[in-house]
Amino acid sequence: MKSSPQCKICRREGKKLFLKGDRCNSQKCVLVKKKYPPGAHGPKGYGRISDYGRQLREKQKLRRSYYVSEKQFKNYFVKAKKKEGNTEEIFLAFLEKRLDNVVYRAGFASSRRQARQLISHGNILVNGRLVDVPSYQVKTGDAIQPKEKKAIIEKVKEKIEQVKDRDTFPAWASLDKKKPEIKILKNPASEDLPQTFETELIIGFYSR
Repeated sequence: MKSSPQCKICRREGKKLFLKGDRCNSQKCVLVKKKYPPGAHGPKGYGRISDYGRQLREKQKLRRSYYVSEKQFKNYFVKAKKKEGNTEEIFLAFLEKRLDNVVYRAGFASSRRQARQLISHGNILVNGRLVDVPSYQVKTGDAIQPKEKKAIIEKVKEKIEQVKDRDTFPAWASLDKKKPEIKILKNPASEDLPQTFETELIIGFYSR
């Protein structure tokens, strides 16, 4: 079974990053059969790594999970560090409030990569205006809808139905499946942020 570029990323990190959407939850996920890194020496498994290596790998896992560039990722850390409050939570909130992440979590797309394409191709409206920037930071009161084109709306509704049993939509937003429309109700609270990453390692990586 040949791995796709996205699957190789998950194998490199040794963790499902859901880069292929719901395929990652099925038996087709490459990590089911290949629980080792890609490459000639991969079958030897994941060796021991240094503290720096752990920080680097955790940083890569989170960055790749949200499908953002290194420059964007580091900028979020710099901005989070300048703000008053818990740097880890502020940092994660920047990632969660990205438009592509919200579109993905609502089920408009099956992966963040697909959500990014949906936005960059001009198929998403925010407060009635076209926004084609995946990194746009949503704000309280924002209303997010697919472009008013029958084919786009029907495709989004179909995607929502496909993921209706997947609990990925954040508590800080609401979803009207009939329209369909996402409404941002508030800023993410600490309990709304992802708990599956060791964020302190990432903060340590950038604080060296």
